[in-house]
Amino acid sequence: MPCCDPLGLCQYQTSKLVRIQSVRLGSLKWSLNGAILLFICIVMLWNRKYQEFDLVVSSVTTKVKGVAQTRLTGVGNLLWDVADYSSSSQDRNSFFVMTNVIVTKNQKQGKCAEVPSKGRLCRSDQDCEEGAWDQQSHGIQTGSCIRFDVMKKTCEVSAWCPIETQTNPPRPALLAAAENFTVLIKNNIRFPAFNFIRRNILPQMNDAYLRSCHRANDSLCPIFRLGDMVREAGEKFSDMAVEGGVIGIQIKWDCNLDRLMQRCLPRYSFRRLDERESNKTLYPGLNFRFAKYNTVNGVEERTLYKAFGIRFDIMVFGQAGKFSFIQLIIYIGSTLSYYALTTVLIDWLLETSCYSADVGQNYSERKVESVPDSQQCILCVSYVDEEKLRLVKRSRKKSLQNIKPMSVLPRKVKLVL
Repeated sequence: MPCCDPLGLCQYQTSKLVRIQSVRLGSLKWSLNGAILLFICIVMLWNRKYQEFDLVVSSVTTKVKGVAQTRLTGVGNLLWDVADYSSSSQDRNSFFVMTNVIVTKNQKQGKCAEVPSKGRLCRSDQDCEEGAWDQQSHGIQTGSCIRFDVMKKTCEVSAWCPIETQTNPPRPALLAAAENFTVLIKNNIRFPAFNFIRRNILPQMNDAYLRSCHRANDSLCPIFRLGDMVREAGEKFSDMAVEGGVIGIQIKWDCNLDRLMQRCLPRYSFRRLDERESNKTLYPGLNFRFAKYNTVNGVEERTLYKAFGIRFDIMVFGQAGKFSFIQLIIYIGSTLSYYALTTVLIDWLLETSCYSADVGQNYSERKVESVPDSQQCILCVSYVDEEKLRLVKRSRKKSLQNIKPMSVLPRKVKLVL
């Protein structure tokens, strides 16, 4: 088709096809196409490729319940309720439960000897700098070196005295009874694209149900026993309670919002988030300090608590899908190319003689047509007054007499006897 021909734009060209009359090849073709179609349908239904998806938007609130009693040396029996062991539980999407504690009672602001440690011992006042402090200090140095006990002398500091001296948490954990505490998790979710709202406390769950449900019998129960969550995370509560740690509560929503297959229920899983092995010798577990203050005879006092415990981080993720004709058309269009695998495989069988050498050769001859590249015609020109032949290229612009020959050959004369 000439490039300058405008009528060529109104033409349609198609590929040349070769049809082979063969029951075996036809059966193979439809078998492969059927297998590809089955694979496409399975993937479409399994991954819901015919749906439009939206990610979850979530909010979480928790309510911990449980009471424990402990006996501390020098303190006596202490009763612990939610206000005591979960006082710092208002973090976003997490709550903390104290499982172990070091208590230092009757602290007052005054002057006392610093707790001895590496590099903190002194021999005279010259070893102590007035007003000095560092990250490990419990107070500000006064410049005096005083006796801490019979064997050691340390710098005097202005601090809350007596200073906390115990560093290792008690074993076993003082609040080991926290294993039987429970927590109610309320999770509200929304899928903005579909204006769909739901929460993990389902409509059929009434007050009587929540008082008696247990995850061992009902996986949808929103009330969890702390010991069960730690156990499902692969840990032992009594060991983890000594120094504390972090447990992740994963709530997954995988919702199908189509009317005939509507399903939107949460699934819960648990895992430990902190590294207990690699950090075993360097700041293991989880702990923090807080104090309770009171006034005795006009003097402010406090009780210092070094709390060890487990923080539970709640992570909500998921998606919802709903039928979309556009997504279905996109998926079908993207999978049509899979049918080319049938042609590739059958062509390979024929061209490699795995099917039949004769059929493969006949197929190749009919399917592939070899066309040599176009070349200019070479003419032999002879003049009656010359004994030689001239080889010239044909030209439409010049006459043969004016064309310069490419080469000259001697004329062969055949003698007739």
